[in-house]
Parts: sequence; structure tokens; C-alpha cells
Amino acid sequence: MVLEVAEFTVAATKLAEFEAAYAEGRKVLQRAQGCLSVDLRRCIETPGRYLLLVEWTSVEAHTRGFRESPDFLEWRRHVGPFFVVPPKVEHYDQVRV
Repeated sequence: MVLEVAEFTVAATKLAEFEAAYAEGRKVLQRAQGCLSVDLRRCIETPGRYLLLVEWTSVEAHTRGFRESPDFLEWRRHVGPFFVVPPKVEHYDQVRV
């Protein structure tokens, strides 16, 4: 399992609109092959900053399977217009101790 962490910045005047658009975009993510879970978090200290947390079966499930599919374009149609700057996206492995 790999965790995708994407940081979004949205204009403070568009938060409600973004969250409504995300609700539709989330459906696209959830149906993607290799997607295990999807969660969006809103920053308390910085209005307009969000973290999208998506669990994937592998990095490739996200970067190749999803991003190279028509679903990625649909996802971006929902949420992309709200981004003030391009999202920062990183992938994380779980540390087992």
C-alpha cells in the first residue's frame, strides 16, 4: 500500500464551491483501479489549504493507471479550476516497526 499526499491551495472565496466539486470528483477517484481509500482534510490554521490522502495498491496504480486514464481528466475537470497553484503530490510507504 502506498499513500499519495496531495496538497491543494484554493482561493478563500471558493471553498464551498471546491468542496462541492470535490464531492463529485471523489466518485471518480474511488472507482479507479488500485484505489483503496480517499480522504480530504481541510487545514485549520490556513483557510484554503487541503490535503488529499489516497491509498493506492502501488505508485504505478496512481501514476500510470489513474493519471494516464480518461478518469484523471474527469477528476481534474471537477477540482482543477479551483487550484491557486499546482498541487504538490508525493507518495509515502508505511514504516513498519
